[in-house]
Parts: sequence; C-alpha cells; structure tokens
Amino acid sequence: MLNKELVSLLNKQVNMEWYSAYFYLDIYSYYTDQNLNGFANWFYVQTQEERDHAMLFIKYLLNNNERVVLQDIKAPNTLFHDFREPANAAFEHELKVTESINNIYALAYEQKDFRTMQFLDWFIKEQGEEEKNTEDIVKRYDLFGNDAKGLYLLDTELAARIYVPATLVL
Repeated sequence: MLNKELVSLLNKQVNMEWYSAYFYLDIYSYYTDQNLNGFANWFYVQTQEERDHAMLFIKYLLNNNERVVLQDIKAPNTLFHDFREPANAAFEHELKVTESINNIYALAYEQKDFRTMQFLDWFIKEQGEEEKNTEDIVKRYDLFGNDAKGLYLLDTELAARIYVPATLVL
C-alpha cells in the first residue's frame, strides 16, 4: 500500500502530465498557424509523449490498488508574440515538471518506498532529456532563428522527429 501523501502527489502528477499534453498541443497549434510545420511536428510528438506519461502514472496507481483522481485540466490558451516564446515556455515548463517529479521521489525516498523510486527512475532520466531537448531548441533558435534560411533549416530538422511510445515496464 502506498503512502497517502505519495498517492496524492502521484495523482497531481497525472494532472500535470495531462496539462503538459494540452500545453504542447497549444504550442503545436501556434506553430501550425505560423506555417512552421517542423516546430509543429516536434510539439505534436511531445503532446503524444506527455499523454503516455499521464497514462503511465495512472497505470502505476491502479497497479498499486490506488484510486486515480482525475482533476480539471486548465486550458493553456497562451498568446505567443514570436517564434521563440513557445520553445522557451516549453523549457520553463519542463523545469516545473522536473521539480514535481523530484518532490515525489524525495517523499518516496523518505518513506523508503523503493518500488515507487524505481518507477520514478525512468521519469528522472526522461526529464533530463526533456529539459535538454527543449533548451536546445531555444539555444538553436537563438543562434539561427533570426535568419530566414537558418529558421528554415531548424524547422526542417525538427520535422524529422517521430513518435516513439514510452517503453517503461510496469
């Protein structure tokens, strides 16, 4: 049986992951509207990944005989003023997600809940990748984004990303 505070944090993480999917869907929509289809593709794939993450947390709770408490998901409806803003917002968002997962891990460690710690190990690694990937987009935009050809090449590069379902075994 999981610690009740831990269950609460895991349920909040479910909501954060669903919000992340919404947030990235909003960014996908923005870049699609701006005809930056490579950027749009990258964030569409990110939307799919975040949905997978939410489902992994849900499955973990259910596999541990805990109730999943779904919460309202706030619509992001962010107004972006330039092409860089969404990528930077994504990086800032990933930092918040990392902090949330680290807090869950810290409580699991305090409770000596090794099973939950093992489950979260995959997410700790994943968050490192997500922070780096979103930060890299911002850095690359800063290097190339103000040049039309550079922006075109970056957009083309981001178009190559493909969706690969999460492989975490529960």
